[in-house]
Amino acid sequence: MSFQGQIGCLRSRIPRRSSEGQQFASVSAQAASAQAAPSKSSLMARLINGWRTDNLIGDIYGGLTAAVVALPLALAFGVASGAGPLPGLYGSIFIGFFAALFGGTPSQISGPTGPMTVVLAGVISKFPGQPDLVFAAVALAGVFQMVMGALDIGQYIRLVSLSVTSGFMSGIGCIILCTQSLAILGSAPAPNCLAAFKALPQALQAINSQALAVGLLALACCYLTPKKISRIVPGSLLGLITGTLTAVYARLDVPRLGAIPSGLPQFRLPAVPQSMYPQVIQAALMLAALGAIDSLLTSLVADQLTQDYHDSDKELVGQGLGNAISGLFGGVAGAGATMRTVVNIRAGGRSPISGAVHSIVLLAVVVGLGRFAGAIPLAVLAGVLLKSGWDIIDWKYIRRARALSKSSVLIMATVLLCTMFGDLIAAVALGTVMNSLIYTKKMAAVQVESCTIVCSEEDAADGSCNLQLSETKLLRQAAGRVSLFNMQTVFTFNAANGILRKLLPAMSYYESNILDLSNVELLDDTAALAVDDLIDHSNSLSKTLYVCGANKQGADMLHRLGVAAKLPAAMADPTVHRRVCLQYAVQQLGSPEILSTSNPDSQSNPLLGQPEPALP
Repeated sequence: MSFQGQIGCLRSRIPRRSSEGQQFASVSAQAASAQAAPSKSSLMARLINGWRTDNLIGDIYGGLTAAVVALPLALAFGVASGAGPLPGLYGSIFIGFFAALFGGTPSQISGPTGPMTVVLAGVISKFPGQPDLVFAAVALAGVFQMVMGALDIGQYIRLVSLSVTSGFMSGIGCIILCTQSLAILGSAPAPNCLAAFKALPQALQAINSQALAVGLLALACCYLTPKKISRIVPGSLLGLITGTLTAVYARLDVPRLGAIPSGLPQFRLPAVPQSMYPQVIQAALMLAALGAIDSLLTSLVADQLTQDYHDSDKELVGQGLGNAISGLFGGVAGAGATMRTVVNIRAGGRSPISGAVHSIVLLAVVVGLGRFAGAIPLAVLAGVLLKSGWDIIDWKYIRRARALSKSSVLIMATVLLCTMFGDLIAAVALGTVMNSLIYTKKMAAVQVESCTIVCSEEDAADGSCNLQLSETKLLRQAAGRVSLFNMQTVFTFNAANGILRKLLPAMSYYESNILDLSNVELLDDTAALAVDDLIDHSNSLSKTLYVCGANKQGADMLHRLGVAAKLPAAMADPTVHRRVCLQYAVQQLGSPEILSTSNPDSQSNPLLGQPEPALP
């Protein structure tokens, strides 16, 4: 290349470098401005849990599919609750929208559910002809759920055992089957199982064959629709359409929904007399508790399908906000809906956008639905609900009942029967108490069994105490005059009495006893007071009790309750190493042979003037 060509080449490079510098400065400025003012997407991600726009097509399709599934169920649950089809749709719209955007489970679809419908039906029967009280209870339930989320109560609701939730959900399913079995026969649905059983003989004598026919047709569509078709049109919606069209064109004489007003929902602040506050609060607490349990169970299902983790407390806040707004606009109470959530996820929904789309679609349907929905036969809705009730029953648990423990099956059956024939919240409370007592008994047995008395090499042969060679040698030298009461893992209230009954009689056989807490990770206040009883009993026998190996938590508990102050002065620290404590106890026996014992492989112990092993 010529000299002039080289100069030209250099000149051509100068603007390029300047341009690159300007571009770099521009990018730096953009980055600085981005830090100063976050983008809309990052701001939305901070405000809305799980917000993302990279799966927009999947979220839209998931929301549309979930809305198609939700439509017949919202109508059916609204009618079954006694509030009506339109409040059922309002509940799906408001709860589905706000729980999706402000909840803690991004892919969850919320709305009226079987359990919430059963409870709401009880509330409506409690306040007949007083819709303000019903919707006030729904709105207040939402407030209670938001408070539960703010107080981090969601993490405790997840601790309800499978036996309790299985019995509860199965009981809800049985209630739906019992009450809707009358509606499919052409009679008015019963408010509860007892009323259904009482009314069944009369309903069988006055069967409306036409209502039964369209109801069975809808039920058959729910069960027999091929999977290829159900992916496009769910069986429940197909049953609703088929049953309704059959009744309309065949001009069947069957009970129908009747005229439904269409249009946007109107805000209305419920008026509650002061004398009704206690009843409304009680109903709201029941709805809030059940909605929390129902929603978080669905969140667990969503976690399994998406391989993600939900935020329990944030989910309660979102559900509460949705229920509160639903009640103020005349909608029913709702919760996370398992079937709709599963459909959404399988259709590609992953973010709160899918839940919002689901609600927007239902809102569009509500605007022009009234003139068409009035022709829907009640028996058709009953057929859809019978399928829903059957699916709610935990058949997987029931099929495995023979392989489960008797106590687990007993809890499940008790909760199921109490749910069907008693109070729903009482059923959950009773099951939780039963489960806690049985669990406490089992854990107590494990703790008592793990407590061993070691006074010789043979007693420590199983290795559970992890005795070192020097410690075994000291026990041999003590010749059965010193014992180790070895505890494992935890020492808590449920085993305190059993351990006392095991150790107190044994203390009289030894001159000195050592309570070894080296392997105890948790020592509660009841167990610490049990240690106090051991010390008092030892003193009454003119014996000596030492405590060793406690961790910081256990030692703090013993000091705080004044138990450590009762220990021998030379061994007043409950965290002292077991080797040191055992050596001191053996020395106190006064045997010349024992006093001359030493461990050549250990470090010097200034407290005892004897060798001490290096602590692990």
